[in-house]
Amino acid sequence: MALDLKDKLVVGISSRALFDLEEENRIFNEEGLDAYEKYQIEHEDDILKPGTAFPLVKALHNLNGGDERLTEIIIMSKNSADTSLRVFNSIEHYGLDISRAALVGGASISPYLGAFKTDLFLSADENDVQEAIDANIAAGIICSHEDFPIDPDQEIKQIRIAFDGDAVIFSDESETVFQREGLKAFEEHERQNALKPLPEGPFAKLLKTISVVQRRFGKDDMPIRTALVTARNMPAHERVIRTLRAWDVRIDEAFFLGGIKKSEVLRAFGANIFFDDQSAHTDPASKVVPAARVLNKGK
Repeated sequence: MALDLKDKLVVGISSRALFDLEEENRIFNEEGLDAYEKYQIEHEDDILKPGTAFPLVKALHNLNGGDERLTEIIIMSKNSADTSLRVFNSIEHYGLDISRAALVGGASISPYLGAFKTDLFLSADENDVQEAIDANIAAGIICSHEDFPIDPDQEIKQIRIAFDGDAVIFSDESETVFQREGLKAFEEHERQNALKPLPEGPFAKLLKTISVVQRRFGKDDMPIRTALVTARNMPAHERVIRTLRAWDVRIDEAFFLGGIKKSEVLRAFGANIFFDDQSAHTDPASKVVPAARVLNKGK
């Protein structure tokens, strides 16, 4: 029987998001494809170091601990099959629960995201992420930082995912008001529209899928926990709360920071990944937790 992906949380991940392939990427950019392919084949028995998305992938294994597999993680890479053995050898070395891959040999990845029913795509390549966002797939550019080394042996008992609000879970409608007219106009806009649910953003569908998965578990054995970490504060909080209520979506923790730095809250939450649309937030966050930047559609 064919595997049905429509009822699972499907995460597509590039090899450079899962593993540290920055040196290999430098060879590709500076010396070309032939040099890159030669290097990968010559080093295919060398185990790769974990990359920024490694903790999230390891944490997602918690969803497959029972009788039913609730998530599928799929390598989606522009590598060819011939240059992919090093990645698969590293997956086996770390005991990761990944057995499927789409290796497109330099072609665009975005047409295959829908074919695999992808809920989330993570990559270090901005063009690939932009194409995914434009195809209505939740996607983020992995933000790595040398100050946050990844420990492959860290035990992760619960998946912890943190989201920004505007332009991530919600559309950028309200953010546009803030950028164009300032804080007072933004607050007044949100006060006047407090009873009107915010339009969906690029990660709304993912949050709803996670919420459906959460309903399969009790409070005492919940394998996944979510947090909203937003620069909003009172009075702009009410519309957010009412929107999530209207969507029937569960958010386990919410932080309305009103300009307070997000990084320390994210560290305390213990995020396995944090999604935000502004590098002003993802850059400092990436020093303490894995982070990914969300792009605007059509930009």
